[in-house]
Amino acid sequence: MSKAATKTATRKKATVNDLCQAMDNIAPPGLAQSWDNVGLILGDPHNQLKRVLLCIDLTTPVLKEAVRLRVGAILAYHPPIFKPLSRLVAGSADMASLVWECARSHIAIYATHTALDAAEGGANDVLAAMCGLKVSEPLEYMDQPGHSQCKVVTFVPAGAVQLVANAVFAAGAGHIGDYSHCSFRTPGQGSFFGHESTTPSVGKRGRDETVNETRLEFVTPQHKLPRVITAMLQSHPYEEPAFDIYPLQPTPVKGIGRVGTLPQPTTLGKLASKLKRIVSANCVQIVGNTSQPVKRIIVVVGAAGSLPFKTTLGKRDAVITGEIRHHDALAFDRIGCGAIALNHWTSERPILAPLAKQLAKAIPDVSFRISNADCEPFQRI
Repeated sequence: MSKAATKTATRKKATVNDLCQAMDNIAPPGLAQSWDNVGLILGDPHNQLKRVLLCIDLTTPVLKEAVRLRVGAILAYHPPIFKPLSRLVAGSADMASLVWECARSHIAIYATHTALDAAEGGANDVLAAMCGLKVSEPLEYMDQPGHSQCKVVTFVPAGAVQLVANAVFAAGAGHIGDYSHCSFRTPGQGSFFGHESTTPSVGKRGRDETVNETRLEFVTPQHKLPRVITAMLQSHPYEEPAFDIYPLQPTPVKGIGRVGTLPQPTTLGKLASKLKRIVSANCVQIVGNTSQPVKRIIVVVGAAGSLPFKTTLGKRDAVITGEIRHHDALAFDRIGCGAIALNHWTSERPILAPLAKQLAKAIPDVSFRISNADCEPFQRI
């Protein structure tokens, strides 16, 4: 047997879990909105995976296409399950029936939704690029997912600093990214007066003392804090060590929406016509006058949600989204801000092609195909 044949025979076969891990890297579920339901919704992570079908919505035509293509998973932008299901009945008129058919056909379901909205290069970034935006920023920031951190500060006699540092490092403190044993040390002077009941390790009780000390600072995960504090107290030479604990705010990451400026000002009408052509929209609605100038763009795929946005809107701004509620449209009109609604599905569909390419690169043994049956539910007559 040749080396190439041996390598092919021994290569690990892709599974549903590989799809989950790839999506964790592309659009981490922790980026999703709190109300959303993203990630693996149905399926066995250990099942072998050869073909994946990408769509915006899981519908009956999409499911029939998936069965015909014999895919092992459907990657749906919108979660087919938002709330807990009380029953799964074949042939019912609700989404539960489609989920049941997927289970019966051994087709896993993965949903990404607002995680992909917020992700770098995700749905909002793709639509922002179609607008030609420059210097794009998020409409809102969100806390970085992960364990919360604390910073601990203590004050140690110069000769005992490394002893205390080693103890807290062994207890799990001092990790920053791929680095360990991280600390900051500042020399200074500490003072104290020990009363009759004390037994100071430095100086004598009953008088004012000044001691050369080092301010020792290090970070620790919140869940390791009790163990770290215990290690610090046990290794510290002082009878009553002084220390402070500071909760750390996680580094903000990009959330949903994008805000940017156009390289050259245009009009609301011209921008709407350009986007209608690029995204092949059946129908585009605008709020405002087609001739009003536009410079700054706020992109929110899907539904723009309710005002107020976390940015001040002006008369040279335009909101690009999928759908706008009636009263929000009236609010845009009062402000003088333009708005373009491309239809919900249409504003999100452009992400599927770049997502399929990213996944194919991450899992080359799996075929990723964009659904032909997935379509805009609103038809133009």
